[in-house]
Amino acid sequence: MVTIKSEKEIKLMREACRVTGLVYKEIEKVIRPGMTTMELDKFAEKIIKENGGISAQKGYPSGMKGVPPFPANLCISINDEVIHGIPSHKKIIRDGDVVSIDLVVYKDGFNGDAARTFIVGNASEEAKRLVEITQKAFFEGIKYAVKGNRIGDISHAIGEFVEKNGYNVVREFQGHGIGREMHEDPGIPNYGKAGRGVRLEPGMTLAIEPMVIAGARDIYQDYDGWTILTQDGSLSAHYENTILITEKEPEVLTLV
Repeated sequence: MVTIKSEKEIKLMREACRVTGLVYKEIEKVIRPGMTTMELDKFAEKIIKENGGISAQKGYPSGMKGVPPFPANLCISINDEVIHGIPSHKKIIRDGDVVSIDLVVYKDGFNGDAARTFIVGNASEEAKRLVEITQKAFFEGIKYAVKGNRIGDISHAIGEFVEKNGYNVVREFQGHGIGREMHEDPGIPNYGKAGRGVRLEPGMTLAIEPMVIAGARDIYQDYDGWTILTQDGSLSAHYENTILITEKEPEVLTLV
């Protein structure tokens, strides 16, 4: 069931989203070649705690037998890793890496969700263009995130823009509603037909998240039960924000 947030709930959502956005601003200042992904995870945890929140990802159940809950605060996925990469003391960020980070902050009963892809050091032109198109795809999608439109209008705009630029969107994972729960209805694919799906109403809060692959769209799950990678080893990028549907233009809550 799609939830419509009250003014009080929206105020709490804004705060959870503010902390989420703040973490990314701080990460941007420190991310560099030579860091381990666990260093970055601990850095983010400190900022989250200083601002009264916790990571909603840490301890999140896998839903699969034999696969333990997610063990870290951030999902950190590098190069051909699409999403859900597990931070490690052994994984070192190197010059030229494409580093996608996904974070959900839980504070005062509500969640704020966002993802960013960082180019670390001297990356290829291919990597830079992929990250740019992924970010632009989000903003193409939210042009249609207005009262009276449908979820399919957002999905279609994202998929069409990505494919027009020579890339592919991930089809097995999607955006979603968000609020008291990290994942709420409706699901928001990054492809589809315009005019389909749930109609948008003021008070809806949605996490819209293009996941884009430079090569073929085929993916697979790593042995750890979490990390998703591109089948052909091509680069991937991820960009996400939590937005609020209003009476006019959508409000992006996780940009600070």
